[in-house]
Amino acid sequence: GCAMGFFSLPLAKLVGPGGRVIALDIQKRMLSSLARRARRKGVESIIEPRLCSQENLGLDDLCGGVDLALAVHVAHETAYPRHFLTQIRDALRPGGRLLLVEPSGHVTEEEFETTRNLCHEVGFAELRASRLRRSTAVLLERPLPS
Repeated sequence: GCAMGFFSLPLAKLVGPGGRVIALDIQKRMLSSLARRARRKGVESIIEPRLCSQENLGLDDLCGGVDLALAVHVAHETAYPRHFLTQIRDALRPGGRLLLVEPSGHVTEEEFETTRNLCHEVGFAELRASRLRRSTAVLLERPLPS
């Protein structure tokens, strides 16, 4: 759910020309807005907008190659949370991380715990959990092979 690039645009500046930001959304309109804003900011070569669906994030070509996945206020919106988390895990390289953030006013502590437990079930290792302003977050890692 990259929307119009609230996180994608600053991340593009952060990773610089040698990096890449894959920005996913289920709405073409949001991706078009992001692409326009990326052009204006001069980061269109770094941000790759991708249309995804509830069933498929479209990350198969990135399998094992992603350093960081950011899921902000989106996990509770997914129709298939286990599948969503599994696809992210598979896209991450071993040692790659997922920062999962959910809005505390919208997602109850119990619902967040359910998602957090699901993260563990699909193979994530938890590094840290914390409360942010009006949100609850957990930093997870795809473990290195034993």
